[in-house]
Amino acid sequence: MSNKSAFAAPEEITRSHEAIHQEVLLRATPERVYFALTDPEQFQKVTLLSAAVTSGMVKATKAAQISREPGGEFMLFGGIISGRVIELVPNERIVQAWRAADWAPGVYSIARFELHAGGEGTKLVFDHTGFPAGAAEHLAAGWKGNYWEPLNKLLG
Repeated sequence: MSNKSAFAAPEEITRSHEAIHQEVLLRATPERVYFALTDPEQFQKVTLLSAAVTSGMVKATKAAQISREPGGEFMLFGGIISGRVIELVPNERIVQAWRAADWAPGVYSIARFELHAGGEGTKLVFDHTGFPAGAAEHLAAGWKGNYWEPLNKLLG
């Protein structure tokens, strides 16, 4: 009799997934940053300043929808981005189950925003994990051009 389990397979643990870690300095208080990321009207302003919209790649015809309750849904960038709010700690942390419309059904990643007061504004520490393989470069550029740069324009 073998010591190997009939159910164990060498492929069950993967250690090669991509992840995104970005740190951004924003010229606003954590309260203002949190509000801009969680208020639908404020985030719609971010959307309209984003590279995706200003380049014409995305038409933001549907207004942003963001639940302020854990478990609630959000829909951004005219429906191209959607998901659920997992955790909200006012002015400190936002965690979302986040997905792009062109991902396979049922595929969600985790986007985590940590806000730290410091100096003349907020240090936003961002981590994004669990997205489809090969998407890291596109997503990393997207966070910069569609979130951080327009947030700085709106808040600065």
